[in-house]
Amino acid sequence: MSGKTVAILDYGSGNLHSAERALVRAGAEVQVTSEARVALATDGLVVPGVGAFAACMEGLRAVRGERIIGERLAGGRPVLGICVGMQILFDRGVEHGIEAEGCGEWPGTVEQLSAPVLPHMGWNTVQPPADSVLFAGMDADTRFYFVHSYGVQRWEMEPSELLTPPKLTWSEHGGPFLAAVENGPLSATQFHPEKSGDAGAALLRNWVQSL
Repeated sequence: MSGKTVAILDYGSGNLHSAERALVRAGAEVQVTSEARVALATDGLVVPGVGAFAACMEGLRAVRGERIIGERLAGGRPVLGICVGMQILFDRGVEHGIEAEGCGEWPGTVEQLSAPVLPHMGWNTVQPPADSVLFAGMDADTRFYFVHSYGVQRWEMEPSELLTPPKLTWSEHGGPFLAAVENGPLSATQFHPEKSGDAGAALLRNWVQSL
């Protein structure tokens, strides 16, 4: 065990038990919780998510999850979003013509992918930057497991001389989309590391060791 503590935020969405098992294998001491006190106290917080953007935001707000995320980030405390847990970190999501407000940690819109076959389901490669922490030590042909029809296809944050540029990882399905973001204490993956075998285990281990 690494001695690092991780809370998985339980707000009614996400593969909580598979995420818990994967994080334990990565060396973390894990608690599944909806309590702000616990979620704010651990070394890392994981925000999972499956299903529709609007429904996930509704569940998140019910446990004041957007405030928990904001408070952690304000104090430089790491957060990792997974799948829809990544998407809700952006300004807004548009699904079936319904627009929903997200957490607003990053500018941008979650939209349907421009691909002839949806959902994007299965194993795919990614293109991380050379200085990525999450993907450190991985080969270029490493594959991760995706299952989604929506994503962020444009990075809209303006560059700033005062801020370190986020590390962006892209993938392709009909066109480019964001597969992962590393932005100071806030990281996220569109794919499911907990379902991505050895590659996902390595990514979670890298994240836990960075806490």
